[in-house]
Amino acid sequence: MRVKTGVVRRKRHKKVLKQAKGFYSGRRKHFRKAKEQLEHSLVYAYRDRRTKKREFRKLWIVRINAACRLQDISYSVFMHGLKTLNIDLDRKILADMAMNDEAGFTALVNKVKAI
Repeated sequence: MRVKTGVVRRKRHKKVLKQAKGFYSGRRKHFRKAKEQLEHSLVYAYRDRRTKKREFRKLWIVRINAACRLQDISYSVFMHGLKTLNIDLDRKILADMAMNDEAGFTALVNKVKAI
């Protein structure tokens, strides 16, 4: 018995082409090119969801370090001091304080310098 894939194939193609919306040129219009690009795009998306976390942590560390240097203390000494004082603030919060709440950040630095 012969089974034709007309409806199923159309549905599968439409699904891929819908996901390929916004791709450049034939990569959104032609099924084969769209499928190839979509596979790559999904790999990039998966990979970069993990990379994003690393990039933000690096950015926070740079911001904290810059604010610490303005207070004449190094990043590593500052972070060690916070651990010694059992102050559990993550780097995201510390970076936000360094950017937006200079008085609060200075108070933390002064506590660390006191030990």
